[in-house]
Amino acid sequence: MDTTTTLAVIVIAVLVVLAAAFFVMKSRRSKSLQSQFGPEYERAVIETGGKSKAEHELAERAKRVKHFDIHPLPPGGGARYAAAWKAVQARFVDEPGPAVQEADDLIGELMAARGYPVTDFEQRAADLSVDHGELVHDYRVAHQVALRHGEGKAGTEDLRQAMIHYRALFEDLLEEPPPVEHRRAS
Repeated sequence: MDTTTTLAVIVIAVLVVLAAAFFVMKSRRSKSLQSQFGPEYERAVIETGGKSKAEHELAERAKRVKHFDIHPLPPGGGARYAAAWKAVQARFVDEPGPAVQEADDLIGELMAARGYPVTDFEQRAADLSVDHGELVHDYRVAHQVALRHGEGKAGTEDLRQAMIHYRALFEDLLEEPPPVEHRRAS
């Protein structure tokens, strides 16, 4: 084999190895994002119209949230929020609609206390999806029920389901923040 042929074979081999490495890394990234974001991954794929765009958006969310100072509640903060939640749940019996709205508001307060910037609902849901991907779908459903109730279009069973969804996210947010590798160094 002459030098040109040998060089061509080496270049082709290197390109094949690089292509294989690229596809393996891309596959690992996809699996990592699917695992991290849960159902939110599929929602992003549908909304953006493609896997590549969705993965870019989700990676940008993770990058954004990484710079937040997500922290545990101060001593006694958890008990205060737990008591507030009990009051909201108790109110549900007599006034389900207002209780659901209070639950939505309490989630926002708890997010702010933990260090999430609380802006509009879509941004809150996007930020939560980074560390609470399994619960964000239900959070979106609960929020939609709250909005439908404001229009007189949600029944008591819808409101009950919304409270269940809110409670799951609320309980998750009361816990300690995610591991440090997801957060900026202090």
